[in-house]
Amino acid sequence: MMNYQKYSKGYFMPPEIDLDWAKKDAPDHAPIWCSVDLRDGNQALVVPMSLEEKLTFYKKLIAIGFKEIEIGFPAASETEYAFLRRLVEEDLIPDDVTVQVLTQAREHIIRKTFDALQGVKHAIVHVYNSTSVAQREQVFRKDKAGIKQLAVEGAQLLKELTEEAGADYRFEYSPESFTGTEPEYALEVCNAVLDVWQPAAERKAIINLPVTVEMSLPHVYAMQVAYMHKHLKYRDNIVLSLHPHNDRGCGVADTELGLLAGADRVEGTLFGNGERTGNVDLVTVAMNLFALGIDPQLDFSHMPELVSLYEQCTRMHVSPRQPYAGELVFAAFSGSHQDAIAKGMQWREEKHPDKWTLPYLYIDPKDVGRQYDGDVIRINSQSGKGGVGFILKEKYGIEMPKKMRESFGYCVKEVSDHTHQELLPEQVYEIFDREFLQARTPYALVDFDLQRGQDGHFHGTVTLQLDGVERQYATQGEGRLEAVSNVLQHELGVQFRDLTYTEYAMDKGRSQASRALACISITAPDGQVVWGAGIDPDIVTASLEALFSAVNRMQNGKH
Repeated sequence: MMNYQKYSKGYFMPPEIDLDWAKKDAPDHAPIWCSVDLRDGNQALVVPMSLEEKLTFYKKLIAIGFKEIEIGFPAASETEYAFLRRLVEEDLIPDDVTVQVLTQAREHIIRKTFDALQGVKHAIVHVYNSTSVAQREQVFRKDKAGIKQLAVEGAQLLKELTEEAGADYRFEYSPESFTGTEPEYALEVCNAVLDVWQPAAERKAIINLPVTVEMSLPHVYAMQVAYMHKHLKYRDNIVLSLHPHNDRGCGVADTELGLLAGADRVEGTLFGNGERTGNVDLVTVAMNLFALGIDPQLDFSHMPELVSLYEQCTRMHVSPRQPYAGELVFAAFSGSHQDAIAKGMQWREEKHPDKWTLPYLYIDPKDVGRQYDGDVIRINSQSGKGGVGFILKEKYGIEMPKKMRESFGYCVKEVSDHTHQELLPEQVYEIFDREFLQARTPYALVDFDLQRGQDGHFHGTVTLQLDGVERQYATQGEGRLEAVSNVLQHELGVQFRDLTYTEYAMDKGRSQASRALACISITAPDGQVVWGAGIDPDIVTASLEALFSAVNRMQNGKH
């Protein structure tokens, strides 16, 4: 690309490097979560949420398990102000939930924020000002001392107004654009703010380190966090918080490494909605913990429902490939993937392991409200025998022999190739029904009466329909299947050999009456193996139907 020379590193390495955190492989517990969907997320929408939409979203956040929710910037607009007042006046803030409000470190904005907070039991007042080189030089045109003074004055006013209100609000400070700030200067400003607040164990302060613009590799941000973690004053009485954005597409990695580096808390949004490329996706971070066997303290077990509500309220769309939540994130179209998943499922049925492990599926889709037959195995022209076999077994109780699955797989592939579309489970069943169960010409079984004689063989009659005309034949054989086969071969001259027979019980654990599936293969005179299938509550009837299915398919040139 052209003009790459115009760019340089906009971040600063900390004056000392601590990499002890890099020896950890995962956090040992979930962080404190703070949703900023109603503030960061809302201000990034083309059409911001209405008051009613914000209320719907807010209730869903509580249902998921968020205990800290940044509900807006009350001094920024009447809608934001009215939303907070409605929460207060309708008593919509549970006792175990703390609402958070944002304000710039400017006196008139802070005062209006406190007006909006009247009657709130538990609140975090979040004050910020920018500290980066670019903001100092280009926006505020102040030196380091001037920027620090803005932070200190804002902190002092928060403390004074809280005391005046007789409230015990907690305080949060963000050196906005932290990632473009010299770490030692960010530390100086944060410590100056903390000196004003004098945090205590019973009323901890929050220091939030925003990745306002993502500028570096994630490990650099983690080193900056580690530096702050080590050198902040009053550390035992500080909640160290992260607020990553996603400009480089590394918001989740920034968060995970930041937690290893000493952070206690994460601010973010569902599915990463936020300005520019978005905020960190809290769903992904929480589910990543879940997949490591760590309780995330958030409930995403009804993911499709959550996605639907999110899209309705925000008018945004969750990508089909969004981790854990997208429509296609568990979908396997590839034949080899489907085969491995199907075999993995069979292995689980046999072994009953207490831990989840399965090829290609990082977590069990059912843990987020997804289904194996509709969400995991998806059928198109890339699919193979494993996938179509899995669909029929999982959804319809039809379990075919391996070689038959291969034959049927080609039938499905041919249809999908022709239509250039994905096939739904019911369409796969329709193909099975058409290809096997409805294969009734030129020969159709009408009735049979075969009884075991004193010689141990079965004797009796078989009634067939040929070209619309019913005909009855006398026959015998060692078994009923052989007796009927003898009619086809000796009376009608149908040539085949190497008959193999397999039967399966269907409807296990289902409410309907049990049925039997019979699968039969025969070898045609040209050496081709042809399969047939029959389904009936009576296993003998199912086996005979399967024989006629195979013979008719052979006669019609099917393989």
